[in-house]
Amino acid sequence: MADILSVENLTKTFKSGNRELTVLDNVSFDIEEGSTATIVGPSGSGKTTLLGLCAGLDVATSGTVSLNGIKLNALDEDDRAFTRNQYIGFVFQNFQLLPTLTALENVTVPLELRGEKGYREKAIDLLTRVGLGDRTDHYPSQLSGGEQQRVAIARAFITDPKILFADEPTGNLDEETAAQVEALLFDLNKQQGTTLVMVTHNLELASKTERILKIKGGKLVDDQKSVVA
Repeated sequence: MADILSVENLTKTFKSGNRELTVLDNVSFDIEEGSTATIVGPSGSGKTTLLGLCAGLDVATSGTVSLNGIKLNALDEDDRAFTRNQYIGFVFQNFQLLPTLTALENVTVPLELRGEKGYREKAIDLLTRVGLGDRTDHYPSQLSGGEQQRVAIARAFITDPKILFADEPTGNLDEETAAQVEALLFDLNKQQGTTLVMVTHNLELASKTERILKIKGGKLVDDQKSVVA
């Protein structure tokens, strides 16, 4: 399998007053297409920063990120946004649904941005697959946290992304709901052959991916294959 994501000597620093803070320090790894991986580490270790750089949401201070053969650091902001819309799906801890749009409208947004047609049927199908076929006209405020995350998962998969980035996807959910959302995420990911890269504090969740990358103090300190159940 070819690598869909290549990270090479990635460093990210921020100015804090007169000090320079290094959040990521010379991180390198590759992710194979169709594989699943988790980035773990203590709070403040640089996990979410790393995920954002891999997804082209931010630009590294030095080093390179190549996604599907495209060097993200060589692109301007508009081209990075275009690349994200073409190849990437996102699932966030806080759902990030648009409050004034229904579940169905939230799911169709990425395809509307692409200018595609016939997306309504696809969105209804995905919402049905995540168990919300009867909630398509509900607004986020009318949905539970677990239901909102299901909408977010449907939205992430509607573009048939090559890679899905998930940042603490079950972090705001109770244990039972989290287990349901986990199963849904992995099932859809497997059905669609998507590459999954996830950030989580939950080591039990991390163990369900094929590979675990551990970040500590901004450095990659461990990279191991997981025994997926």
